[in-house]
Order: sequence, then C-alpha cells, then structure tokens
Amino acid sequence: MKRYINTALLYAILAMGGGVFYREFTKFNDFTAQTTLKAVHTHYFLLGMVFFLLLLLLERNFSFTSEKTLRVLAAYHIGLNLTAIMLVVRGVTQVLGTTLSSGISAAISGVAGIGHIVLGISLVLLLLQIKHGVSAMKV
Repeated sequence: MKRYINTALLYAILAMGGGVFYREFTKFNDFTAQTTLKAVHTHYFLLGMVFFLLLLLLERNFSFTSEKTLRVLAAYHIGLNLTAIMLVVRGVTQVLGTTLSSGISAAISGVAGIGHIVLGISLVLLLLQIKHGVSAMKV
C-alpha cells in the first residue's frame, strides 16, 4: 500500500510541474492559443495521482495486488508517461511554432497513440485483477 501512496505523490508532483511548465512556457513565449501542454497537468493528476489513490483504497479493502498486478502497473506507468511526454513534445512545438514535416507530426501522434493504447489495455487488465480480488473475498 505504501507503493501506491508514494506513486500518487510522485504523480501529484509531476502534475504540478506540468501545470507550472504550461503556464510559464506559454507566458514566456507570449502564446495565447490552445496547446496540448494543458493536458499534461490533468493527465498526471487524474490518471496518475487520483488513480493510485483509488488503488490504495481498493487494495486496503480487497487485497488484489499480486506479481501479475505489478507487471500490469509497470505497463500502466509506461503508457501514462509515454503519453505525457508526447503531449509535451507536441505542445512545445505548438508554442514555438515549429514547422513539422507530416512524417514527424504523424510520428508524434503515433507514439502518443501507442501510449494511450498501452494505458487503456493495462487499465482493463488491472480492473480484471481487482475484479478477481473482489470475487475471491466473497467465497
């Protein structure tokens, strides 16, 4: 359970850092349009901090964590951080007005998509682990 609270704390710090970076980077560059940098803050808060706080409560009540769960959570971390990194890359290029070739633009979108897919699959697998933990308690 300590792992879940520490992870929630880490993602809260990353979320705050993402929010400060968004605000200061756009202000420094006099950028007022929409940018994907804004999404880094909310992704880390909701899919990071809130998600792991919920896991803490679920683990406390249902004791679902196993070796398999830890592997699924490793994939979840990879998916979340890959997504956030690509949001930062896309956002920085938007703020700086960097002209990207269609191939580079597609690559950024593709890697972000892969991050979202890994995140989604690991989320479903984790929910199945929790379901198994809940079912085991009723027996």
